[in-house]
Amino acid sequence: MVAVVNMPVRAQAAEAPEPSPLELTILMPCLNEAETVATCVRKAQSFLQRTAVAGEILVADNGSSDGSPELARQAGARVVRITAKGYGSALLGGIQAARGQFVIMADADDSYDFAQLDGFLSALRAGHEMVIGHRFRGGIRPGAMPWLHRYVGNPVLSFLGRLFFSCRIGDFHCGLRGVERAAALRLGLRAPGMEFASEMIVKAVLAGWRIGEVPTVLSPAGRSRPPHLRSWRDGWRHLRFLLIMSPRWLLFYPGLFLILVGSAAEALISHGPLVIHGVGFDIHTMLYAAGATILGLQLVLFSVIGRTIGVLKGLLPVTAKLRIFLRAFTVERGIALGGAFGLAGLALAVYSLDTWFRVRFGALDPLAAMRVVITSVTLMLAGGEILFASFLLGLIDVRPDGGSGA
Repeated sequence: MVAVVNMPVRAQAAEAPEPSPLELTILMPCLNEAETVATCVRKAQSFLQRTAVAGEILVADNGSSDGSPELARQAGARVVRITAKGYGSALLGGIQAARGQFVIMADADDSYDFAQLDGFLSALRAGHEMVIGHRFRGGIRPGAMPWLHRYVGNPVLSFLGRLFFSCRIGDFHCGLRGVERAAALRLGLRAPGMEFASEMIVKAVLAGWRIGEVPTVLSPAGRSRPPHLRSWRDGWRHLRFLLIMSPRWLLFYPGLFLILVGSAAEALISHGPLVIHGVGFDIHTMLYAAGATILGLQLVLFSVIGRTIGVLKGLLPVTAKLRIFLRAFTVERGIALGGAFGLAGLALAVYSLDTWFRVRFGALDPLAAMRVVITSVTLMLAGGEILFASFLLGLIDVRPDGGSGA
């Protein structure tokens, strides 16, 4: 254990030695929390004193107009002003300003007990780069969470987070969490709003972090004003972020499903009407199936392009499957594949013209003719999409060996 450091760090002259490094920063984002911020600071102080941890209490004020910063300073916290608006902006600014090796953060509304951070610090010391509270295991006290958040919003978003990113985190949106500061700064966090909570976890999972969970009690907030959280707006922002960061579930899997269903239906009906339990499916269904196939192909191509751009921007890692694809892909191979589809469709178009010519350009049987035409158009559109997507992928080539797709 190290000695207690529980006082503001004074500014040092340029030639003065650097102050001893702190192990822990307890960070509180704050926007008009005059009723509770001092209580939270005192509880954090009691934790540092009880555990003999070298630490600081940092309040990241996001433009309070109720005297919160002054109350926090009087209680013993260091206050930094974060001008960029938003929950995420306040947390990110606080992490950047922190002096501790580890940062444990939670809202300054007294809904989490800053005096009981032992499990978080122990997990960080044990090598976890991130530790997240689990309110559904620790306990949610009456009145602490609206029923919509408790039984719909948080469970659904946490389930989608686990599904999309193959992790086992039980409570994606618990506001009490800890990180290793240096590692957190390397994540490239940027979300300004409430979706920052999802961004932290998603990018940590994609970076391969060791993430722990600690059962956490959630109490009713100690303030009387309405919360800053807006259920539908902020819920959508979380969902939007999860989808954007998972091209597989947003684009690839739906696209693959549409291709399989659409192409199968199109192939079956191309030989004649399909009757299932007395229900007939003919060229009208075939046309919709063709549309599904083309849309599915677009989604799959968008997923590959989106994933590649995500890698290029440093937002997404290079997965094993993407690495194999990037090594095998060349613009020429894409042109060849797209050209093959296009030529197959063109051949069917020529066959249709020949059939029309044989009847001296008279009327054709629409049922027979449309089966060929729909298949022809599907193949030509698919070929064109693959061909031009190949050029686009060549433009944004990020193959790991530095080779060229051209």
